[in-house]
Amino acid sequence: MNSVAHRWIADSVLLLVAFIWGTTFVLVQNAIETLPPFTFLAIRFSLAGMFLLLIFRWRGVSYNIPLKHVTVGAFIGMWLFLGYALQTFSLLYTTSGKSGFLTGLSVAMVPIWSLVLLGIKPRPTAIVGVLLAVAGLYLLAFADFSSINRGDILALLCAVAFGLQIVYTAKYAPEVETLHLVTIQIFTVALLSGGCSFLFEPWERALKEGAWSVPAVYTALLITAFLATSLAYLAQTHFQKFTTPTRVALVFAMEPVFAALADYWWMDVALETRTLTGCILIFAGMVLAEIEWPPIWRKHPKENRNRELLPDPSPASLPPIRKKR
Repeated sequence: MNSVAHRWIADSVLLLVAFIWGTTFVLVQNAIETLPPFTFLAIRFSLAGMFLLLIFRWRGVSYNIPLKHVTVGAFIGMWLFLGYALQTFSLLYTTSGKSGFLTGLSVAMVPIWSLVLLGIKPRPTAIVGVLLAVAGLYLLAFADFSSINRGDILALLCAVAFGLQIVYTAKYAPEVETLHLVTIQIFTVALLSGGCSFLFEPWERALKEGAWSVPAVYTALLITAFLATSLAYLAQTHFQKFTTPTRVALVFAMEPVFAALADYWWMDVALETRTLTGCILIFAGMVLAEIEWPPIWRKHPKENRNRELLPDPSPASLPPIRKKR
């Protein structure tokens, strides 16, 4: 299978991941009305980690995880946890609209981090796609930025964390066993979320008998743990090997689009013209990033005036580069 086919399959699977995250947003909102957010995350990621351990046995993967894999997984897991934590704390000081938009700015930060940390220069079409996606996110959030508060700063730092999680996954996924990387990452988030729950939340609410009899709680935990966590991050880690971080960020920018459609479908929330326009812009940005830049022609050194098509210079078309560490 050629690199173009791999890229299309990768982008399609990642779009399915964004769909799962977007459509489960309502489930999470309903569940955290009963369980505190960090308590919910600790339980969700713990269940996801245990499910991954079952996959170890099913696939015959050794439980003896090399130290390098543990270190890399914990490192990426730290960024993933910071994304969730900063987003949660930002909501204490700012509106959900501003927090959602600023968090979504990770789509604009990924090309920058990719250039700085990985040396990957984004294509012009990808840059335009990012700008369209940011404009769409703004229309979806419709946030008022006449004043900036600490919650806005936290949400912006959240975007940095989520962006780095994508970029570092792209860097280390080709070098580390996927199942090892995802499992350590998931348990890192579970452990850190549990610590924040004990420090900042009334975690005792999870021990009350009535908490587990609420359908919204156990339904959300089961669906998000297995679909939106273990399988979703397995898919992200594996398929990022066949696409670029900027494309991943643009595909994941579709999450709020799917969330808005889920609200319309299940919660009867009206889709205003502004919301529809934002969704269309995000979708257009994602599609634009898939368009190949016009081919570059140059003179062949041995044949004057004869031109040949250069190979596709995109990182997605090249084999993974293993750096000596």
